[in-house]
Order: sequence, then C-alpha cells, then structure tokens
Amino acid sequence: MENYIISAGESGQRLDKFCQMHLKRYSRSFVQHLIEKGRITVNKSVVKCGYILRSEDNIAITIPEPEPSHLVPEPIPLDILYEDDMILVINKPAGRVVHPGAGNFRGTLVHALLYHCKNLSGINGVLRPGIVHRLDKNTSGLLVVAKNDETHRFLAQQFSTREIVREYAALVWGTPEPSEGQIETLISRSRRDRKKMGVFQSGRNALTLYRCVETYHYLSFLLIRLKTGRTHQIRVHLNHINHPVFGDPDYNGRKNQLNRLPSELRTKGENWLACIPRQALHARSLSFIHPESKERMAFNSPLPDDFQQVLDRVKQDLGPE
Repeated sequence: MENYIISAGESGQRLDKFCQMHLKRYSRSFVQHLIEKGRITVNKSVVKCGYILRSEDNIAITIPEPEPSHLVPEPIPLDILYEDDMILVINKPAGRVVHPGAGNFRGTLVHALLYHCKNLSGINGVLRPGIVHRLDKNTSGLLVVAKNDETHRFLAQQFSTREIVREYAALVWGTPEPSEGQIETLISRSRRDRKKMGVFQSGRNALTLYRCVETYHYLSFLLIRLKTGRTHQIRVHLNHINHPVFGDPDYNGRKNQLNRLPSELRTKGENWLACIPRQALHARSLSFIHPESKERMAFNSPLPDDFQQVLDRVKQDLGPE
C-alpha cells in the first residue's frame, strides 16, 4: 500500500489525475478502475474519480495482485513481426477481436497469445493479459503486446506521454479541408447506443492529426496520427467532420454515402463497398522505445488485401485529381 498526504499546494486537483501523476507506470484507465473498485481511498472512504482533493486528505493506494487467468488458450495463427523476452509486435487481421468481452469469449487475440506465450503481463486483468492498447475488431494493423508487468508499465507510460507514434491509413468519403490539420473534440459513449461513441460535452479530450495524401474526386486517402487513444477515435472524428471512413458500418461510411457520387458512378460505388465489408482503416506503422535497450523501434505493415483491392478499384475508376 502507498500513502500520500495532500499538501496545500496539491489541493484542488481531481483524485484520478493526482494518482496518475504518482502512478505513471499505469494507464489512466487502470487508475480509474482502482478508484471505482475502492482500491484507492480518501480518508479511508471510497470516492469517485472526480473527487476534488483538499489539504491534509490521506490517499491510500492498494495495487492488487494479478488474478490467474481461466481463459483456455487456442491455437490461432499469429502474424508476428517481432518477438523477444519482453514484447511481441503483432499484425492483427480485420475481424479478430483483441480481448474477450460481451459476445466474444472465444477466438480472440488474447486466446491466441495465451497459446503462444507462457507469460503475459497481468496489469489489465485476466481478460486482457499483455494488452497495452487495442484495435477495433474490424480495424487491421499493428499492436505491441507486453510479456511482463514491468514492460507493460514502461509501454503504458509511453502512451501517456505520447512517445509512442501510431500512424493509420484510411480511405474516406470526400476531401477534408484543409488537406492537413487536426480534429480535437470531447468523446464519450453514446447514450442511445452503448456500443458506439460520439462527440459529447461530457466526454474526454481526443486529438487526431490527419494528412490527405491523395484524392480521387469523391474519396481521399489519408494518413492519420493519434495523439490520444479514445475508443473508436478516428472513426468518430472523421464522421464528425463529415468525411466518414469508407465502408464503416457504424459511423455512416456505407451506402448512405453513395449520394455523394454522381448517379452514373453509384453502381461502381456499390461495387467498391462490396470489396470491403468493414471500415477501410489500417494501423500501418508503430514506433516506440524498447523497455530494455531504450532504443526506438519502428514497424510497418502493408495494406491488407481487402483495403488494397478497394483502393485499386477506386483509382482505376476515378483516378487522382
């Protein structure tokens, strides 16, 4: 257990933000989970994450031991780009859920990792061993996995300080203006559909950088960098600026966008959509500092076949502007 007595100069802060500063090896979501579960108390009382600290408050923090996993490992093939005693870098295919959850208790990336590895970090709990960050089920691309808790904390700290660089490729409807810029909003879970996220004033800050690499009259190919890691962030942000990711079934990226095309091209648009039953979004590059060598490592992943196929057809039918 760790204890802190709040000084006059530290008063006025939110509890979760104060604890994050003193537990830099853990993610903010993990710290908030500890507060919600009563593992972090104020004056021996359970409080909410947004509790405002006062001078002389006594903060007690208890980090639980990792629980044993009862998940059954499954012999699912992994596309491993790099592996050592501390990390794995995986190229995740579209359609693969990262960790177990409602409706997905078998066949996840975690099940495959448990079969491949003897040990994984336990910081994120028994359902997410080794998982430092995630990709949506139907987003393909690169993930780094932690094999032990020390590595997990080291990588989580890099996410917190934005030292990890993630770049995504996306095909979107229309052409963003300006052609290079940033999208910054608050994002939280939708009250109407709990499976979706949206831009709401009650949300958490989210920042996305984008650059338009090529345009095809009615669609554009973007490179995107995340500065924060909110659920569905890229998809929500691009939909928010009225340029949803091509093929996205949840955020206005499919047939309701065909009216952007002239009538003579709508059949072709339907054929493009038939090439890819998911969002055309791919985590194409990942760069981070290795926990042992302290050297920066960089990895790249080519566009998967379905993404490349639809991009080739769009180029063939429309050509660049």
